[in-house]
Amino acid sequence: MGDEHSGCGRATGPAAGAGLLRQACGTTVDALNDACFCISLDHRALDAALATELGDPRLAALLRERCPHVFAEYPVFVAPAQLQRIEAVVRAVEQVVALPAWREQALAAAPAIARHDVRGVRGVFFGYDFHVEGDTLGLIEINTNAGGAMLNAVLARAQRVCCEGVAPLLPSREGVEGFERAMLEMFRREWRAAGQQAPLRRVAIVDEAPERQYLYPEFLLFRHLLGGHGIETLIADPADFTLHDGALFLGEQAIDLVYNRLTDFYLQGDACRALREAYLSDAVVLTPHPQAHALYADKRRLADLSDPEVLARLGVAQETQAILLRDVPRTRLVRAEDAERLWAERRGLFFKPVSGFGSRGAYRGDKLTRRVWQDILGGGYVAQALVAPGERRTAAGRPMKYDLRAYVYDGRIQWLAARVYQGQTTNFRTEGGGFAPVFTLSEFGRGGTPEPGEYRSHTFLLDEAGQIHSLPHPLYVALVHAESALPALAGRRFRLADWYVRLRDGVAEQLLNEWYGWVEIDADGRFRPVPAAGNGEAAGAVDASALPTAGEHARMAALVFGQGSGGVGAAGAREPHGEPRGV
Repeated sequence: MGDEHSGCGRATGPAAGAGLLRQACGTTVDALNDACFCISLDHRALDAALATELGDPRLAALLRERCPHVFAEYPVFVAPAQLQRIEAVVRAVEQVVALPAWREQALAAAPAIARHDVRGVRGVFFGYDFHVEGDTLGLIEINTNAGGAMLNAVLARAQRVCCEGVAPLLPSREGVEGFERAMLEMFRREWRAAGQQAPLRRVAIVDEAPERQYLYPEFLLFRHLLGGHGIETLIADPADFTLHDGALFLGEQAIDLVYNRLTDFYLQGDACRALREAYLSDAVVLTPHPQAHALYADKRRLADLSDPEVLARLGVAQETQAILLRDVPRTRLVRAEDAERLWAERRGLFFKPVSGFGSRGAYRGDKLTRRVWQDILGGGYVAQALVAPGERRTAAGRPMKYDLRAYVYDGRIQWLAARVYQGQTTNFRTEGGGFAPVFTLSEFGRGGTPEPGEYRSHTFLLDEAGQIHSLPHPLYVALVHAESALPALAGRRFRLADWYVRLRDGVAEQLLNEWYGWVEIDADGRFRPVPAAGNGEAAGAVDASALPTAGEHARMAALVFGQGSGGVGAAGAREPHGEPRGV
């Protein structure tokens, strides 16, 4: 997205009118993800948030250089029912993992280090990854060192900074700061869970060659967050550690807790020798730890969670089984004896390495070559039933895929983010892709949990003679997408009125939001939005020159609420040319 965007989603290109949609772009998740561009990421506002609120002006430049596609252009919309199912899946998994029989089975299949007593340490930043499409939801993966949480806090701050005009949809300052406090307290809880009485004073973030990692800027953000609360934070390669005098050292500094971002989940490499020995001798608190990976993130556990025979044998409650068998795609260990059947079914399967991470070595079955298939049959793969990802369209009309990541600690969801991408898997390499904030229809409707059909958009064109032309909302969306035209109105200029209305029993009850601007219909009948008067106004703001007269407002209210209403009782009723309520 170019810097000409001012935060509220005034798009360029064929869908330039998308920023006009605001809250009236539809009442379903699919409609919003297809046609709502009211909120967007302003990179200058992001830079300002990093520099002023996080105190490091260099970080913005580093983010642009290292990971230019880490933040998506637009948010993703999710229905409340889908969020409830995600929460139910997380609870169900936690109930199963707590069973002694599950722990015995999972740890028996893992290296010995996974059986080390973790002393109550849970593991920070679990990531439950889901595909969501319509009524279909699938837990595709659980990660125990999920990245991106701190970046999503920054993204929420940037959205708040650059989109003041749609503040009711956006995370509040209190909400973002609450998430950051929860992250801080999570590290302290891990420290106390290990039986430590003294305050947590020094943390090391560890990853292989950390300065070369794609998400290295996030390590700097964590250092800023923890350091701002008196916890010195260092960033290290595992080979940098030494163990002596019963403590883990980085140079001359003793480390209390290690925040583990390694993908050597069982600390088997030579570079991890000192860290491994320190963990096994309880000389340091390690989070997340090898046991967490064995219990949650080993891909073979997805096979167990989706197998009714395994769940029954482990004594899983029937209601928990029902949740898991519905929302965990059937997953099977790839075995040579099943090769013929799996190859025949491959188009409906996704193949993942048991010990893989970051989508490496993962393949859609319909993309498999015979050579790759032979590698998969060599062992160490699971085949998971394919669950389609959701789709989010950009203002230029380009369809993008997305998945949802629930950041979880101690069985509770802390934050929900989307990852927008193109291709087989999430990659943070797609222009316009990356992490995206997630909004729900309940937020979109400003409170409550709306059911389908409770809200409706009404769009009107007001001409120079004061005539009101009702514009069906599906046609409005098609015009915005340049998928339709109005040749009968070619060459004319109109004021556009966009009303968002709450219904009761299918009847308009209350005006929640109204928006006004100018549009032109060109010689070909194409829809062309006109920039708001005054370059200093925020994109998406109401253009005062487009406001209706009192008579026009009353006639629109009569069309929406019935004859004789005159807008009386509507939330948006106002004095002539006054500021509309809810804008």
